[in-house]
Amino acid sequence: MTTKTAAKHSRGSQCGCTALRKATRRISHLFDVALAPTGLKITQRAILAEIGRQEPTNVGRLAASLVMDSGALAHTLKPLERDGLVSLDINPTDRRHRLINLTERGREKLSESDVLWTQAQSVFDAALGNAEAQTLRALLDSLTSDEFAVRFSQGMARPAKAK
Repeated sequence: MTTKTAAKHSRGSQCGCTALRKATRRISHLFDVALAPTGLKITQRAILAEIGRQEPTNVGRLAASLVMDSGALAHTLKPLERDGLVSLDINPTDRRHRLINLTERGREKLSESDVLWTQAQSVFDAALGNAEAQTLRALLDSLTSDEFAVRFSQGMARPAKAK
């Protein structure tokens, strides 16, 4: 790669969405490598951890807390169920919904991943800088808030100004 080409590729995107997606892919890959000995991807670990905080839960509630589409979450849960890490059982009080719980094996796998996740999180914070990492998490929390989604939607409802 020439210096000119490298410089062209090193410039950040002017698109907030593209920049976030690129960063997410990079950081997800780094965490996936860190968690590889457990056999979990960071997305799977995040789902297991969220189930553990909410259980019993259902797809709609879990999807909302993970800011995911319910259909995508249902698809992502299938391997976790197949591998015996989660159980999806019919809710006895509302048969339209399934209750999601960690299985004993799921709790063990989540616990097994804790040490590597904690190490990866510490390395992330140190590599970025502790203050910057804290600021980043606060900004990301803001971006995933309902308030931000409303402000964005309201802004898009206004006619675009011609240049």
